[in-house]
Order: sequence, then C-alpha cells, then structure tokens
Amino acid sequence: MMNLGFIGAAAALVFTMLLAVKVLKAPDGNDRMVEIAQAVREGAGAYMRQQYIGVSIFFLVVFALLLILSYQGYFLIYIPIAFLLGGVFSGVAGYIGMSIATHASSRTSQAASSSLNDALRVAFSGGAVMGFIVVGLGLLYVTGWFSALKYIFTTSSQFQGQDTVDLISQTILPFGIGASAQALFSRVGGGIFTKAADVGADLVGKVEAGIPEDDPRNPAVIADNVGDCVGDCAGMGADLFESYVGCIIAALALASSAGLGLAGMNLPLSLAAIGIFSSIAGFFVVRTRENASQESLLAALRKGVVLSSILVAVLSYFLVDHILGKGHQGIFYSILAGLLAGVLISLITEYYTSDTYKPTQSIAESSLTGPATVIISGIGVGMMATAIPVILVAAAVLCSFYFSGGGDNYAQGLYGIGIASVALLSTLGITMASDAYGPIADNAGGNAQMAELDPHVRERTDALDSLGNTTAATGKGFAIASAALTALVLIVAYKDLIVKLGGQTDLSVTNPRFVAGLFIGGMLPYVFCAMLMDSVGKSAAKVVVEVRRQFKEIKGLLEGKAKADYAGCVQIVTQAAQKEMLAPAILALAAPALVGWMLGIEAEIGLLLGSLVSGFVLAMMMAASGGSWDNAKKFIENGAHGGKGSVAHKAAVVGDTVGDPFKDTAGPSLNILIKLMSMVAIVLASFLLTHSMF
Repeated sequence: MMNLGFIGAAAALVFTMLLAVKVLKAPDGNDRMVEIAQAVREGAGAYMRQQYIGVSIFFLVVFALLLILSYQGYFLIYIPIAFLLGGVFSGVAGYIGMSIATHASSRTSQAASSSLNDALRVAFSGGAVMGFIVVGLGLLYVTGWFSALKYIFTTSSQFQGQDTVDLISQTILPFGIGASAQALFSRVGGGIFTKAADVGADLVGKVEAGIPEDDPRNPAVIADNVGDCVGDCAGMGADLFESYVGCIIAALALASSAGLGLAGMNLPLSLAAIGIFSSIAGFFVVRTRENASQESLLAALRKGVVLSSILVAVLSYFLVDHILGKGHQGIFYSILAGLLAGVLISLITEYYTSDTYKPTQSIAESSLTGPATVIISGIGVGMMATAIPVILVAAAVLCSFYFSGGGDNYAQGLYGIGIASVALLSTLGITMASDAYGPIADNAGGNAQMAELDPHVRERTDALDSLGNTTAATGKGFAIASAALTALVLIVAYKDLIVKLGGQTDLSVTNPRFVAGLFIGGMLPYVFCAMLMDSVGKSAAKVVVEVRRQFKEIKGLLEGKAKADYAGCVQIVTQAAQKEMLAPAILALAAPALVGWMLGIEAEIGLLLGSLVSGFVLAMMMAASGGSWDNAKKFIENGAHGGKGSVAHKAAVVGDTVGDPFKDTAGPSLNILIKLMSMVAIVLASFLLTHSMF
C-alpha cells in the first residue's frame, strides 16, 4: 500500500500538467487583453521573485541554526534538510499555481465572450492547477520522506535494535516546519499586497472619483489584479500545502503511540491518495448552463465536491479494512466524521456569505442608512457565523475520538482525530480548485473592463466573480476548520513527543504556568491580526495618496485621454508588503520559543491551546464578515437598493474595504499561525526540555 502514496502524487502531478496545457491552449483574446494579462503576469512575477529572495535569506539562516542544534544532538540531521525541502516544495506549489492563474484571466474573459459555461471551465481549470499541484507535491513530499526514513532506520547499523516505527514518528513530526514558514511569508506578504492595492483602488476610484471597478483610468487597478494572484493564489497555495502536509505528518506520528505500526502510518498516505483520485473524478462533473443563477452556479461547483467526498467515503471503507483489518472499522467512522464536518462547514459558510441568503442581504439593506450600520451588521453576521462551525469541529473531534476506540485506548482515539483531519483535507484538490478559481474570475472581469469588451462579457465574469467570493469564503471556512483539527493533532503529538523524550506535563487548571500559557495564547491571534490590519491600513494609505496624486497631476487621466502610471502603485505595495510582513512573522516564530524557554513546557502547551481556540473562532468570524461584506456590495451592484453609484453602494464599498483585510489577510493568516507555533515547539522540544528556566 506504500506505493499508493506515490501513485496518488504522480496522478495529481500528471493531471496538473494536463490542466495547465488545456488552459494555455485556450484562446487568450485580442492584443489589448493579452497586453493587460502580461502586465499582471510581470508584476506578479517580479513580486514573487523579490519575496523569494528575502525568504531564501531567512531559510538559510534558520537552516544554519538547525544544523548547529542537530550537531549538538538535539535532533537528527534530517530535520534541517526537511526544513529546506518543505519550504522549496511549498514555494514551487504556490508559484506554479499563481503563474497559471495569470495566464488564465484573459482566457476566461475570451471564453466569456462565447458562453458562461466556457468561462467557468477555463477559470475552474486554472484553479484546479493550484489544487492538484498542492496535493501532488504535498503527498510526494511526505511519502518520499516516510519511505526514506523507513529505509534508513531499517538498514543502518546505527539504529539496529531500535523501534523503527517510533523512530519515524519522532523524526518526521517536525518535517512540516519549512512548509509552515514559507506559508506564513507567502500568506502574510501576499495578503498585505493584495488588500492594500484593493482598498486603495476602491476608496479613491469607486468612492471618491465614482468610476467603475477595474476602470483603466485607476492607477491601482493593475496592482489590484497582481494582488489577486500573489495573495489569493500563491499565498493560499502555500497555506494549504502546509495544512495538507501537516495533517498527514501528525497522523503518521500518532500511529506509533496507537500501536498500529507501519500499517497505521500507511493509512493516512493511502487515504490522501484516494482523495486525489476522487477529486479528479469530481472535477469532470463541474459545468453549468448559460444564464445560470447564483444558486445554479453554486450547485455546479458543489456537485464536484460532494461527489469527491462520497467517493472517498466509499473507498475508505475498503481501505481501512485492507490496511488495518476487520477490528478497526471504527476508524472508518472517524473518516466519515472528518468528511462530513468539512462538507457541512462549507455549506454553513456559504449560507452566511452568499447573497442568495438572508445574512448577506441584511447587510445590503443596512447600507441604506450608511457605512456605520454596514460595519455593525457585517461584524454581527461574522460573529454569528462562528457558532455552528465551532460546534461541528467539536463534534468531529469527539466522534472521531470515540469511533476509533478512544474510550478504551486513548492513544488510538487521538489517532482517530488525526485520521479525521486527513479525511477532511483528502478532497483538497477539488475544494481548492473551487476557491482558487475565484481570483481568476475576478481578474477576468478586470481584463474585460480594461479591454472595453462587450458588456455581456463583464456580466458573465461578474457572475463568476460573485460566486468566487462565496466559494472563497467557504474555502476559507474549510481551511480554517482543517487548520484547527491539524493544530489540535500537532499539539497532541507534541505532548506525546515530550513524554517520549522523558518530560513530564501537568495540564490541570491548578497549574499556574499552564493557565498563564492559555491566557497568552488566547491573546496572540488578536495581536497578530492587529499587526496585519495596521499593515494593510498603512500600505493602503500610500496607495490612496498615489492615486489621488495621479488623478490630480496627470492631465486628462479621468477623461480617458491619458494613461495611468500603473507601475508606481505596484512598486508601492511591493515594498510595503516586503517590509510589513517581517514583524508578524517574527512574532509567530518567537512566541513559542520564548514562552517555552521562560515558563516551561506546560506554559507552551497552554500557549498552543489558547491560540488554537481563539485563533480558530477569530479566523471564522473574519472570513464570514469579509465574504458577506463583499457579496453585499455585489448584490447592490446587481441592482438592489439603487444599484451602482447610489448612497447604499458607497456605504457597501466602505464595508467591503474593511472586509478585504479581514478575509484575505488577517483571517487566513491565522491558519498558519496556530500550526506554525506548534511546529516550532515540536522542533525545539528537546532543546527546551534541557534549557527551560522551569
């Protein structure tokens, strides 16, 4: 069954290549459309190159530190190597997905000239490249390392007489830290870039100048489109690569304590593989008809996700039976719990963010009385949207624990939670395709607007873009839920590792250090988000000043007689993103190290648990508020409450500008924060046990 992991990874990578060829073969439109797409592609490429140069320096420094610690005997040499490879694989996945997205935008616009379904297929294929490159490289990375470690520990004389399964579980657990670090820089930097450009463009263009979205007269419009690619595509790809790798690794590590041996380690790899095959099958059922409603478009995408989940559910029954035997069918029910939680969370998030339902429509209605009521109602909707997802995750944890036999075998129950998290992310290929297609549709609308195509083209791309806001919100809800389960499993695995290393933990509420860690952890996500929101605000202010300057100083720009300086805004947000992402990244990396060193292991576990709980709820709230504000604005732009240019529309735009950093910068970055801190703690476990002040 080990080969199934490699086969699944190969299938995903081959399918990615076929999809990329399909997208690149599609007609890319007239000369003006190609010129616009090229400008976006060059801006995105320049930003990514600059970011990777800076991140490479960070990786080399940390690699050197890890190398020193490995030579001092705190862990094996494979951990520094895995740190580098994890960062490289994550960066490659994000870059490839982003690159195809920049090629798909003008092609989606051109396809929209023919039909809505053609446009959907091109955009969805472009998004699927991101989805399948992530799962393909992720599964290849984990399966490759597992196979290498298994070979080393069973053949090397250095490890003769030691338990191979136990060695693998301890060694492979920190292997996600490189992917986590790369994800943090990509998500934070890309998020600051995209939302600074978006907010700056909207505040001056829509609110002050009263010109349409993506109007070529707006100097920030190219920066906005570039941001969609580097933030919502590359950043998201690195984020979910890290989640995917992290949950599989954690399940692998827990198999040792559960007493399931190599078979228990094979199961998460094989489950991920059948998820890939199921996602490929689901891809082919996504299609729609001309003039389809939002509900029909949502149903088209939902059909692919649901089919993939059903296939995983059916195949996993036989998988568990074949790998673990008849006595472990409870683990199959843990898989069902994870799958069901993912589907239900997506549906609940859809309800709170789609403009076909009451919550988003109520925000649109509140715009009639001004921006203040829009902000109030949007925050209220986001807060309410946290309730059911939190209950669902809690239910998934309890069900997967007891289904897998946790009542009698505690360690096996924890393994069941790990398998549930793998199941939740097993259909990531198609789930992420539904999310990543949104930025492509958004850029396609901008391309159509700037190229002055027939209005019906923009109407079709707007229909896809509006749907993309909803699928992006549901995708974020899905990603946040998976991050919560993955982080929980990582924390459990960390505690298990501490015990194996000879440490003791008292996690009772009477332990003041554990309680202190809980409080600090509960606070950290808010400070982290505050730093990101402030960064977007300062960067957007610079864009506002630049756009106002160009409107004032470039004669004839607003009349369409002169050309805007797009490069100026791209340069502003590029420099701002590179500068502003450093402080949040340092906080995420330093907090677990400092708390563990100063207050001890119990405080560190409290820090991780506190940040998990508050970060999960805060991220859900931000995703729902941001998505509902965005779709409330589009609901008005489609004719409700006076339509474009009305008082209600201007109020809704203000709400959307607040929601942008909520849903695309701060909120999704919390996914990485809660997992990265766990990974840092795991890597430093042996060091902190030796050198902690307590």
